[in-house]
Amino acid sequence: MELKATSMGKRLAQHPYNRVRLLTAGVEVSGDKHEYLIPFNQLLAINCKRGMVWGELEFTLPEEKVVRLHGTEWQETQRFYHHLLQHWQRWSQEMSDISAAVLHETCEKISQIEQQDVWLRQEALHEIEREIQRACGAIPLPVERMAEFPHCIAPYASCCRWLQQGKVTLSDRNSRWTEKMLRQYADFFSHVESSPLNQAQAQAVVNGETSLLVLAGAGSGKTSVLVARAGWLLLRKLAQPEQILLLAFGRKTADEMNTRIASQLHQDAIQARTFHSLACHIIEQGSNKIPKISRLESDDDVRRALLISVWQQQCSEKKAHANGWRQWLTTELKWQIDEGPFWEDTWLCQRLATRLEYWIGLMRMHGGAQSAMIDDAPEAVRELFSKRIKLLAPLMKAWKSVLKEEGAVDFSGLIHQAIAILEKGRFINPWKHILVDELQDLSPQRAALLNALRKQNKQTSLFAVGDDWQAIYRFNGAEMTLTTAFHHYFGQGDRGVLDTTYRFNERIGDIANRFIQQNPQQLVRPLRSLVKGNKKSISLLPDEQLEPLLDKLSGYVQPQERVLILARYHYLQPEILQKAKTRWPKMQLEFMTMHASKGQEADYVLVLGLQSGEGGFPAAARESVIEEGLLPAPEAFPDAEERRLAYVAMTRARQQVWLLYSRQQPSVFVDELHRLGVPQLRKP
Repeated sequence: MELKATSMGKRLAQHPYNRVRLLTAGVEVSGDKHEYLIPFNQLLAINCKRGMVWGELEFTLPEEKVVRLHGTEWQETQRFYHHLLQHWQRWSQEMSDISAAVLHETCEKISQIEQQDVWLRQEALHEIEREIQRACGAIPLPVERMAEFPHCIAPYASCCRWLQQGKVTLSDRNSRWTEKMLRQYADFFSHVESSPLNQAQAQAVVNGETSLLVLAGAGSGKTSVLVARAGWLLLRKLAQPEQILLLAFGRKTADEMNTRIASQLHQDAIQARTFHSLACHIIEQGSNKIPKISRLESDDDVRRALLISVWQQQCSEKKAHANGWRQWLTTELKWQIDEGPFWEDTWLCQRLATRLEYWIGLMRMHGGAQSAMIDDAPEAVRELFSKRIKLLAPLMKAWKSVLKEEGAVDFSGLIHQAIAILEKGRFINPWKHILVDELQDLSPQRAALLNALRKQNKQTSLFAVGDDWQAIYRFNGAEMTLTTAFHHYFGQGDRGVLDTTYRFNERIGDIANRFIQQNPQQLVRPLRSLVKGNKKSISLLPDEQLEPLLDKLSGYVQPQERVLILARYHYLQPEILQKAKTRWPKMQLEFMTMHASKGQEADYVLVLGLQSGEGGFPAAARESVIEEGLLPAPEAFPDAEERRLAYVAMTRARQQVWLLYSRQQPSVFVDELHRLGVPQLRKP
């Protein structure tokens, strides 16, 4: 059947199309120079309109495209339209049955995915989206017409909900499943640790995302969550013991985890390792050689003697190098250097030795050639950095020579070798689940080891517990953005928050939390306390009141209660503590640096040294160009890491914190803490 424009209509309309022909499952619209084929599976609507003289047919296509035919005789237009409409509707009804079957089948597949008794990962959402896209590509009707057919409406709406609100829909489904797990396994969560897990802890444990970051504030039970996570994987048969790897940063922490796992899970096949012991294992398995750790790592005297002897030889034999070192030490480090052979000065050598071993350590951690280190340095310091690296090059060469002579490796070399073995495929990653403690202490080098493991085994999931508020080890190479931008580095996944602290009271928590979040780069989240506390739970006190404060504490502190005195540096330990054992014999009194206090807790905490100037807190930035070139870039926010260090110090206390400050040179933190509501006392 065909409809043509009249001769007069054709001349007056001046339109590219003047004829339409009905096909088996479509229409062909054509003119003298143009032809357009419209299959029914692209046709959204047909409209018939009457103009002043002639009729008009209008065909609506996807993306708001319209094809029109003008200049046809009105009655013929009506007859053609009705015939076409009936033919199109019959075809559409048949096709809607097929479409409904395809959509219902797709919804059934989605339902099967939803009803799995597992946490649905992000990959499941992608699988669902692919199923829907395949379905939409397989149905014979345009998806825009689904609302016209009652038996298509519900399944298509369900598919649209997944496409348009997939993340929310997946989150809602996982929330329902999580609540079911918490009810079903209530006994496990009550007894897996010595104290029952709270809801946030249990939710983190059952979260099965491929890459999961659990933000664990001070005292929020991160170790309990790690142990419970291992237990959960075994309970649900998600992994065999040998398929679970726990990673800690120190041997002591790893041993504590192993003790907890053996005690709570009755398992000795799960072993917590340090990153170095993991690297040793990979090297041993991948090369059939047990790596030997160099004496340079275990013997401070040997290490420093090597570096100083090479440095002295370098200065004595090469005048240019001696001049370069003199310039470095005087202009950048502001050291007073004697005229003549300064490298023979014993005191200077002792002072420089710790600097040299630190700088060589940073270079070894980088692991690249000199040219790569220079290329990676910020452009602003690259030229000077290059000069410094060249001065250190003979020391680095000597270090590598010792390693070669010993047939040994240093700690940084362990990590680099392990990564190389993984990249060459000489070690097959057996772990389905990697659990990492203290993620905020992770360096790019260790992050590369984690990623090499996961790249080698795509099925390996990462469960990382950390706290960016306690990131205080940038000077050791730790990079906080590995936590704050976790999914950028470790792939898409989810984030959990342990929102209750069992250590400090609400008053300490309120001050500490608001103080740390003054820095907008810190991740924002709640951290509630179970105990109220009072206004004096945290207070500012002049530093000359230290002795009266200790006298007062000795009057009511119980023998089993711990009093912790913290300062920025070891040398700030007050002399009065030398007579503490006889002056306050029944008081459990300890001194340590703020850095060393991480992981510790006490009933009462005294934070010393809130003053400005030399030895003050926050400490002034004193990085050399070597640190600028090899460490992660510092944050723009003033005293960012020192602020986190203050947070760590304050949150060691269970009951009460005193912040001792200088009246003459108060720290910038004093005014800020006072504005946050910390009272300034005249005496304890």
